[in-house]
Amino acid sequence: MALVSAFYDALGRADYAAMERCYHPDVSFGDPVFQEVEGRDRVMAMWRIQLGVRDGLDSRYRDVAADDFTGTAHWTAQYKFATTGRPVVNEIDALFRFENDLIIRHHDEFDFRRWSKMALGKPVGLLFGWTPMFRKTIRDRATQALNEVA
Repeated sequence: MALVSAFYDALGRADYAAMERCYHPDVSFGDPVFQEVEGRDRVMAMWRIQLGVRDGLDSRYRDVAADDFTGTAHWTAQYKFATTGRPVVNEIDALFRFENDLIIRHHDEFDFRRWSKMALGKPVGLLFGWTPMFRKTIRDRATQALNEVA
């Protein structure tokens, strides 16, 4: 539990160095937007994008549970979506796998449709947030931003 808490405490402070120390060099990260990101350098580049949103990212976590091999947590990300300036309060369930006392797998899961309604507003998010084409567009933009930063 201490490793997961240390990670989220560092995330809350936007302390990249402390976050990076929690990750294994071969870490992989996945979520509904970035899908799969491999390696600590790229995962940390993804976090730089996430923490660089307009007015910053406010995060809170709870319900941390972990043993020597796996962990879970629930966290809330609150920010303004850069493209629209709309406020987002995203509820996220995180799953972790550990190796050598570091996070080697981090997967975040959230409701993409709910997120798109907040980030894009009505009618765009409501009408299109669930479609595969829309999700692909969002994912392609995220990948492009990651490739520019990494």
